[in-house]
Amino acid sequence: MSACAPTHATDPTRTEHVHQPHSPPQAPHRRFRVAGADLSASIAVFLIALPLSLGIALATGAPLQAGLVAAAVGGLVAGWIGGCPLQVSGPAAGLTVVTADLIHQYGWRTTCAITVLAGLAQLGLGCLRVARSALAVSPAIVHGMLAGIGVTIAVAQVHIVLGGTPQSSVLANLRALPAQLAHLHPAAVAVSALTLTLLLLWPRIPGRAGRALRRIPAALVSVAGATVAATLAGLSLPRVDLPSWSSHALAGLPEGPVLGLTAAVLTTTLVCSVQSLLGAVAVDKLVAARPGLTARVRRADLDRELLGQGAANVVSGALGGLPVAGVAVRSSANVKAGAVSRNSTMLHGVLVVTAALLMVPLLECIPLAALAALVMAVGIQMVSLHHIRTVTRHREVLVYAVTTFGVVLMGVLQGVALGIAVAVAVAMHRLARTRITHEEREGVHHVEVRGQLTFLAVPRLSRALHLVPQGVHAVVELDGSFMDHAAYESLQDWQNTHTARGGTAEVAGRRTGTRTDEPTPRAEAETEAETEAQTGRLQGESVGCRCRPWTPWRNHRCERPGSTRPAGTPGALGERDRPHRGTGTITDTGKSTGTGTCSPGGRQLARGISAFQRNTAPLVRGELARLAREGQRPSQLFLTCADSRVVTSMITSSGPGDLFVVRNVGNLVPLTGEEGGDDSVAAAIEYAVDVLKVRSITVCGHSGCGAMQALLTAEPAGAATPLRRWLRHGLPSLERMADDDRPWARLAGRAPSDAVERLCLTNVVQQLEHLRAHESVARALRAGALELHGMYFQVGEAQAYLLTGTDGDEVFGHVEAAGLSDPPGPGKM
Repeated sequence: MSACAPTHATDPTRTEHVHQPHSPPQAPHRRFRVAGADLSASIAVFLIALPLSLGIALATGAPLQAGLVAAAVGGLVAGWIGGCPLQVSGPAAGLTVVTADLIHQYGWRTTCAITVLAGLAQLGLGCLRVARSALAVSPAIVHGMLAGIGVTIAVAQVHIVLGGTPQSSVLANLRALPAQLAHLHPAAVAVSALTLTLLLLWPRIPGRAGRALRRIPAALVSVAGATVAATLAGLSLPRVDLPSWSSHALAGLPEGPVLGLTAAVLTTTLVCSVQSLLGAVAVDKLVAARPGLTARVRRADLDRELLGQGAANVVSGALGGLPVAGVAVRSSANVKAGAVSRNSTMLHGVLVVTAALLMVPLLECIPLAALAALVMAVGIQMVSLHHIRTVTRHREVLVYAVTTFGVVLMGVLQGVALGIAVAVAVAMHRLARTRITHEEREGVHHVEVRGQLTFLAVPRLSRALHLVPQGVHAVVELDGSFMDHAAYESLQDWQNTHTARGGTAEVAGRRTGTRTDEPTPRAEAETEAETEAQTGRLQGESVGCRCRPWTPWRNHRCERPGSTRPAGTPGALGERDRPHRGTGTITDTGKSTGTGTCSPGGRQLARGISAFQRNTAPLVRGELARLAREGQRPSQLFLTCADSRVVTSMITSSGPGDLFVVRNVGNLVPLTGEEGGDDSVAAAIEYAVDVLKVRSITVCGHSGCGAMQALLTAEPAGAATPLRRWLRHGLPSLERMADDDRPWARLAGRAPSDAVERLCLTNVVQQLEHLRAHESVARALRAGALELHGMYFQVGEAQAYLLTGTDGDEVFGHVEAAGLSDPPGPGKM
């Protein structure tokens, strides 16, 4: 839904460019024009980048100019070429340990050469379009890597904060810490303490004055305040030393063992690429959270972003700068400051160049202890409690901890490799860990399988099945999403044997269960094993339909015992579907107790509720509990027809809390203030826009709409039934279709198949016009906080179409199965 063509009430001549997420955008029209928001955002980012760039250079042991070179190149080169317009690149804290280790082993000029080679490797990966593969790395590994780097940074900077010199490794720094504490440098400690105090307290200044002051970055305030205090107090401290640019060291030919240099290039490439790509995805989320910005800023093209980062590293390394990567702190500040294009990132690079050339005397007043304290705080923040809680909740704390300690004790590449190995081992353990239990309840033997059923679990499955006596009724419940061929054959063989000896067996899956009376040939077992495991269709046995909501839905036409036709068709009722007299009310297992008559519809409802409580409720309970606490915050109002074939959650892949849905006959939007109008739809629209603050409204029509058929065939003199009175809200659509001066709404690639489809398409366009007449909608459109979308669902083809044309040519374009394709003609509706 996010790639629908937006509709705004401002500037109808402007063309919006829309394309699928993380795909190459259309070639932009290059014209440099700086918006005021970009200028102010670039200043805010520059004020953050300047002290951090110097501090990261200090932490790596590189020349301090190298941090400024990397910041300038990251802003200009990566900002211009990169695929994430609002991501700010430069020297990143996540690269500090890698770069410091390289400088220690190979020297500065060889480190610059390694940066160039890493940039070339990134360019190659970008040309191969493998950027998405970086997102396959477990978040626990990424967070663990950043935490390990943060610990390493913090421990090293403690020595500078205390007035000493850091050692070459974390263990060496820890061993030297007691001696450093015994020989404190009071002036360095005082400056560092002042820096940390300002850094912590500045964002917490209360009141109206605090809101104004907080616009100045805390990093700048802390370093500037410590510098002023040290200068006024006349403290004797080591300060920033920026040698003449004429003596600045550039990249040289790499010197060292080939294997070691190759590992260094791979490490730099890995850390730079993963951090930049994950940062681009995070920036997309920040952009999506700003109303009205998604229409102006394209989604990140990850392959292009990788090319931009590679080009920046080549240039930065060649000019004697640090490695470059996307920086989360600066990128989030850029978005929050109101940036609307890549111009803000590039302007920040220009400001860094200006400062590096014209502000050298001011920069040389900064005490090194202040920069060290700033970088130490950044390192501590990289150990995020939120990340620890997240990986603990997902049972990946072992991967996180191993990666963190591996990075701290052995290095980044070794720590990440160790984390990947542990993640694979954990995944294999979870795949192989299957819980199989057997118990007897009320004369029925239940064998429950919890987990994936693979060949590793076949011995335990066989032992549990052989505990079932001959001639009894048994239920095998599969609670997993995968069954391999070996497990399938073992279960099928037992079922055939048990049935042949006079027993009955029911196999229930977590997905659809159906009946099949024809045996599955052994030759087809291998290809059908997974499907059978997921649908519960094992040979010769019937189970009730157990549809699992809120998961990918699978075709099912449930057959009942004694029936040769699918359930739901005339004459297809079997014994279990016919009305029967029981001895009570229906329970959650579908049985009845007490006195009363249970209809087939009632039994179907009870079975569906039972399946939800057993299978789906445990999966969604946590999410629903959160929604119950926090309230609903849907991003979209989805207005569609009441037709039972239009399943909104299925065709939009949405879940609880995602959509605010309004359904009525014909997906109609009555005009406000119309005599005899209907306020229920207007009330829902007002509530969604004004209270829930939805960011988009979608009107969805569908093929074969009975309401549109009734409009076409209705007799003017017919009786004024409630349905006819409601359908008169669709008469403007009928008049619009009959107007020869208006272009026909159509599907991309073909004309409407008949008059009904043509009216269905026209009705969507007309109801969008009715929406604009609502005061709440018009006000939100003027403010740029709302988008309107038109959608058409072709039921027979299971094909969704999005309205992409303008008022002069209403075209509904395909939405491809592999992802959202570029619409044929993006524009305003």
